Amino acid sequence: KKVLVIDLSKRSYHVQPIDDEIYTRLLGGKGLATQLLLEHTKAGVDPLSPENVLIFATGPVTDTSVWGSSRYGVYTKSPLTGIYCESYSGGHSAEPMSRTGYDAFVIKGASAQPVYLEISDGKVEFHDAVPIWGKETFESEAFIRNAVNKKEAAILTIGPAAERGVKFSVIANDRWRAAGRAGAGTVMGSKKLKGLAFYGEQTKTVAYPEELDKFWKEMSARSKTDKGVQAYRTLGTPMLVALTNKAGAFPTKYWSKGTFEKWPSISADALHAQCKVKPKACSKCFMACGRLTEIVDGRHKGLVIEGPEYETINAFGGLCMIDDIREIAYLNDLCDRLGMDTITAGNLAGFTIEASKRKAINEKIDYGDVDAIAELLNKIANRQGIGAVLAEGVRYAAKEWGLEDIAVHVKGLEPPGYEPRVLKGMGLAFAVSDRGACHLRATVYKPELTGTAPPGEVAGKAELLLDFEDRHTIFDTMILCRFYRDFYPWELISLMVRTTTGLNAEKPQLREISANIRNKIREFNTREGMVMGDNTLPKRFFAEALEDSGKKLSREELDKMLSDYYKLTGGG
Repeated sequence: KKVLVIDLSKRSYHVQPIDDEIYTRLLGGKGLATQLLLEHTKAGVDPLSPENVLIFATGPVTDTSVWGSSRYGVYTKSPLTGIYCESYSGGHSAEPMSRTGYDAFVIKGASAQPVYLEISDGKVEFHDAVPIWGKETFESEAFIRNAVNKKEAAILTIGPAAERGVKFSVIANDRWRAAGRAGAGTVMGSKKLKGLAFYGEQTKTVAYPEELDKFWKEMSARSKTDKGVQAYRTLGTPMLVALTNKAGAFPTKYWSKGTFEKWPSISADALHAQCKVKPKACSKCFMACGRLTEIVDGRHKGLVIEGPEYETINAFGGLCMIDDIREIAYLNDLCDRLGMDTITAGNLAGFTIEASKRKAINEKIDYGDVDAIAELLNKIANRQGIGAVLAEGVRYAAKEWGLEDIAVHVKGLEPPGYEPRVLKGMGLAFAVSDRGACHLRATVYKPELTGTAPPGEVAGKAELLLDFEDRHTIFDTMILCRFYRDFYPWELISLMVRTTTGLNAEKPQLREISANIRNKIREFNTREGMVMGDNTLPKRFFAEALEDSGKKLSREELDKMLSDYYKLTGGG
């Protein structure tokens, strides 16, 4: 139970012990990191100044036998939104991070010259990163891995976008995995920190190993016949393309429509028919939702990528109306190499197309124009021309171009691929999420798309969202993959917490821990200037009906859901 604090300015480090009481109230992972973020930053800190901190954390289940536990979290003040930033990444990096023996890593200060860190259970080393400054993520990861020469090491890197201050830059690992949203990579770049390598030989001690082993075996047996597991293994997240289009909830033509007529050509079936695809799993995972994709023909023949995932398909296929899954994979690869979040990138491309059509800018760019969009992504990463404006995010670009009425964001964060005029619970989820428009804090799209919660109704949505939100907050303290939400109801989370940490906490106690964390994040966001009125949605969602279905969300409907939510949570 200890935290490693690294000062890049002084090239020094020390261990910060953590009281047991912190773990009892906040568990670990997201809870611990939020406490550390409050402790190590002052109100109003510039996100890109040395005074902001970048925090990496693992959870109590990391490097145990728990299925879905191979994830790490990163936390900071977002340069894109100016408020709380959390992001998570899978792959094979969480275990080596845990084996250093630390629960979290606080990175403060800024290096004078580009540097990468080698962190083990014995020491911290500061290495010259000048040879890879400016290099893309894949090349940077390979360089650090070769230099560290530890096969088992976790390597985290940033790309050129983060170095140049693009405010939605990611932290990449395992080549194609990334902590993507809200610009944690940008903070890393501002510190001249090109990468980190983690390894060690410390093992995780759990409270009740025999019970945990029994739990592992039960989940393993269940996975063999579970339909959800088979769906993820067979089709991955692209299976959502068909579901959201059939529901009329696939954001299209930059949030003008809810269905893309050519969606079958960018669906899971299209990906598997046109490309060579294999399921790919993170460690400690039986879902294997990843798609290891090779393009076998056309102008991108030979391109290999893990993906594209549903969100990237919507961002470029729906919002930008690209109707070839291979071209979406190409844009996905470009974002990966440059180190940019594909959700925000696709939103910005769609917004730029609308700006072009409305003659708010001189550039000519149209829906479906892959090469023009690729050129735009390069301009953003290099901050060239209009790319310098777009590198700041859609909230900033909309002000610059006088297009605030059409810009779609919540608290400065561009939304993922779920249309809130159809999935009204997702409208509430976007509005109240503590990091801006986010699908992962509560994932209420799942019951809305499957029909267990009527998508067009607002009654009961606050209760549904809060139950999901509370449970997922505990997921993020442990740190667990969202796709195990159907495997781990409250009673099994309680079992997991007890067998790993020894803490006896049933559902009411776990929800209290979740509330503790929610209040800590609210404290941080309030300190940084956020007010209750920020819990809202873009004007367009109230003023404009969807072109294809005529559906819209009224302010009264959102206000009703917000009122219900506040009554349940005791405030904003």
